Amino acid sequence: MQPPPPEVRAAAGTVRGGWDAGVAVFRGIPFAEPPVGAMRFAAPRPVRAWNGTRDALAYGPPPPQGGYFGMASRSSAEGDDWLTINVWTPSPQRIAGLPVLVWIQGGGYLVGMSSLPEYDGAGLARDGDVVVVTFNYRVGAEGFAHLDGAPDNRGLLDQVAALEWVRDNITAFGGNPECVTVFGQSAGAGCVAALLGMDRAARLFHRAIAQSVPGTFFTSELAAEISAACAAELGRQPTVAELSTTDPNHLAAAADVVSARMQGWTHRWGQPAYRSILFSPVVDGEVLCATPWQALAAGAARGIALVVGHTRDEQRLFTVIDGLLGEVDEELAQQALEAYAPGPGGVRSYREAFPEAGPEELYELIGSDWLFRMPSLHLAEAQVAAGGRAHVYELAWPAPGMGGVFGACHGLDVPLVFGTLDRGQPAMLIGNPPSVEAELMSTQLRDAWISFAHGGDPGWPEYDTRRRLAKVFDVVSAVKAYPEERSRQLWQHHSFGALGLVDSAAQS
Repeated sequence: MQPPPPEVRAAAGTVRGGWDAGVAVFRGIPFAEPPVGAMRFAAPRPVRAWNGTRDALAYGPPPPQGGYFGMASRSSAEGDDWLTINVWTPSPQRIAGLPVLVWIQGGGYLVGMSSLPEYDGAGLARDGDVVVVTFNYRVGAEGFAHLDGAPDNRGLLDQVAALEWVRDNITAFGGNPECVTVFGQSAGAGCVAALLGMDRAARLFHRAIAQSVPGTFFTSELAAEISAACAAELGRQPTVAELSTTDPNHLAAAADVVSARMQGWTHRWGQPAYRSILFSPVVDGEVLCATPWQALAAGAARGIALVVGHTRDEQRLFTVIDGLLGEVDEELAQQALEAYAPGPGGVRSYREAFPEAGPEELYELIGSDWLFRMPSLHLAEAQVAAGGRAHVYELAWPAPGMGGVFGACHGLDVPLVFGTLDRGQPAMLIGNPPSVEAELMSTQLRDAWISFAHGGDPGWPEYDTRRRLAKVFDVVSAVKAYPEERSRQLWQHHSFGALGLVDSAAQS
């Protein structure tokens, strides 16, 4: 017999949820006022209380975003309540004090929504005896454009507001506000890294998992020029006064146009333009005072246990999407090496370090290292240098979907961690139906993340700069010396600073 719908009294009012896979689920709870009208491009404001009982059965509408990967069309919800939160809990009716896992989704800071089926938290909550939280935050121009009259990093401020909601409300859902782990992948991992160094996020979470941290953080100058280009597509200036009445969908479409043209701006916008990275967190001196690597090296997260890692073949996903698999020639490989290889003589050093690599392998090595692998490793090394604790991993298991062309690519970890092997876009990486091997890999990652959330130990030793031990997840997983040692040595003296204008950098 189905139990009655679960109800919880939250700070702003009572919510009524439903049941899914044996756990209570509450979807679409507003954690801040809709950032529209007079509040467009403003910092989030606490949601107003409501009377009566509010149904929390459907996800809230996604924040405005472009059509990248077709994500904007994958939710039917409409309205202005972009800032909503979702909770899965095994224990909604009793004070259980369960660990809390708060997910921050990726999407290149350009797209993303918590309603995607691969982020369903029911299985993780049920099997791990944890409370799982997901939420929407502003992306694209709404969340990360640099606009006169608006705070930078509004997407990060939304995340702080969501974590404040967790602090103030999660006890009523059976969670422990003193045992909160944030975890995120790709841009979500970049946000986790940023939050580790933000004063505003201090004491709102106690452990962190960063899956494939991107190395792109912008200076205000670079962010300003890119945002001006987006506004110019609409015949506007990059100010709140001119853009606050612009249809958010039109602004997102303008950003898509600029993104498609970015490679023509490499002379001015540098490395992000090669990869069409339109938005990233801005080191503005107020919301974000330093890059995560600088902040952690200074001890900002010394008291927070960190799990951080990457997949082995990060770049492969993008190589396939761009139609370049099997098509990378020597010229394209040389261009990529010249764009991303670290330090003077970096191109030669890469070729000498990987003498057996052909053009495509070099192209994928440098793309993986620059954007995800080395930023992730350096985050661990910054944490350890300041006396903090970090555990490093690599996912080396190759995805079996579509004939195995993806390898251990970017994003493969998401369905494995959530156990959503047959849902959403990442399902194509796994294959349908999921194999026994895929189920076993999912169990390994989920067990490690759950163990870390419960007790701070993912199941393998801490990383240090002497042994450099890491967990390598594969069919036969093992703890061994960090497996990308040649890349580590090439990047060991590189500093991941805020990316600025090429001309300004040359003159400074």
